[in-house]
Amino acid sequence: MLRIISVSRSFVVAALVAAGCTKGGKFIEVTTADGSSAKLAVTESLRVNLNTEPSTLNWTIASDSTSTEVTTNLMDGLVLYDLYDKDMKLVPGLALKWEPSEEARRWKFTLREGVVWNDGVPFTPQHAIDGWKYLLTKSTASSYSYFLFGIKNARAFHEGKVEWNEVGAKITGPNEISVELERPMSYFPYLLTHHSTWPVRMDVIEKHGAQWAMPGKIVTLGPYNLKSWEHDHLIALERNESYYGEKAKIKNVVNYMIIEQATAINLYESGKLDVVSQVPSVERRKLRGRKDFYEEPTLSLYYYGMNVTKPPMNDANVRKAIAHAIDRNEIIRMLGGGQAPTSSWVPKGMFGFEENIGLKFDPAKARQLIAKAGYKNGVGFPRIELAFNQNEDHQRIAENVQAQLKRNLGISVELRNVEWKVYISQVKTDAPQLFRYGWLADYPDPDNYLALMTGYSENNHTKWKSARFDEYVIEGSSLVDLERRRKVYAQAQKLLVEEEVPAIPILTSTEGMLVSPRITGFPHNVMRVRSYKGVSLK
Repeated sequence: MLRIISVSRSFVVAALVAAGCTKGGKFIEVTTADGSSAKLAVTESLRVNLNTEPSTLNWTIASDSTSTEVTTNLMDGLVLYDLYDKDMKLVPGLALKWEPSEEARRWKFTLREGVVWNDGVPFTPQHAIDGWKYLLTKSTASSYSYFLFGIKNARAFHEGKVEWNEVGAKITGPNEISVELERPMSYFPYLLTHHSTWPVRMDVIEKHGAQWAMPGKIVTLGPYNLKSWEHDHLIALERNESYYGEKAKIKNVVNYMIIEQATAINLYESGKLDVVSQVPSVERRKLRGRKDFYEEPTLSLYYYGMNVTKPPMNDANVRKAIAHAIDRNEIIRMLGGGQAPTSSWVPKGMFGFEENIGLKFDPAKARQLIAKAGYKNGVGFPRIELAFNQNEDHQRIAENVQAQLKRNLGISVELRNVEWKVYISQVKTDAPQLFRYGWLADYPDPDNYLALMTGYSENNHTKWKSARFDEYVIEGSSLVDLERRRKVYAQAQKLLVEEEVPAIPILTSTEGMLVSPRITGFPHNVMRVRSYKGVSLK
């Protein structure tokens, strides 16, 4: 087991404890981009545990929820969610309105006037188009380029087959963008809520290169500006006074990076943190019933992926055997955190969820399949690796699965626990035979989950490809009739989690959170979008 521990975590805790009183009251001391020191008043600051270091603040390439939690407060897209609406309805962002035509094959977006970036440069439609072009450019290496493949010739541009002027995204007026799609897409505006599609400043990117999203270089137009980024310690945000919308109610947001949740909870109890998210299941049992504890369902999927290019995972019988050998209910009972078992790829609560789809727990069937693969009773089966990122619940689930596979199949699994930034890089470049992964909805449509596993998705780390599956996903995305769409997505899911099985759905997560009583207006929602501009301090 490889365990990488950040050497500065004790410093984070010490700094929090030391944040104390002067004549002006309590403060938080941070180091700004130019190396100077600044003091942020606790009475004007929301203090959140971010859990770990973000992989990047480049919103086009960020692919983890930690980075997104920060960039969501630094930037806006053309379209936003109403975070206080249970259905997550769309509301205007940088676009005032959007209108479909030709049965949602064409879209027109009218952009706001008078918006400025935080360096004073006016926002223009070109910045929005540049964001899409930057996302679709192969060398950008974004995991989300396929999000915009629905735009006419966008995929061909990504693959170097056409020039940008042939892509169906054009500026058609002083504040207007028109989009032509390959096929009707009724949910297209939802895609533009995603951080990968947000505008960019190409002049800043050309000036600073890969470092453009670092302190002192990054320019943004969201409700907050980046004040400080002290690696493995904190990220501090300061209210953007030139923001086009209603100004953020809290002046500062300080995001700490404390991996050990027990430590974070202790700091919360002593009044040094205002929000602790991702509360481990074992801690939730003690906290239930408290008014400051929230346990909420999320549109999410927790799954185990398998690298189908690495033996023995290149054998579908082995993959099916492992799926049949895992009792999800045992995992749920062990966690006790309100999670729900699932074998469907589309999560419960979303259109397309199919309770009866997927391979169920069947140890007898699992043993038949492992024998068919040539490993009767597990004899001769090579030792495989199961990797996961540092987290108490991930550790407990991995240990349980390790025990179940030994008990039900007679096979040995080696666990490897890796720090988040290292882990996500390794999974993207060379995923192990078995690895933990999760998906939190980027937009509330089944396409978000099924497109994830297509052969053209950069987020499919299993290396599995199926032309038939891709056809199902493309067909489903263009259907308006819900019943026809449901049937197509059911076919796609059966192929994915019953016939080929490159990944095993395990559970749908819940979010356990502690939120201080001094906070009002905290955004609780099923997609865990954490924009803090509407939050107040009592």
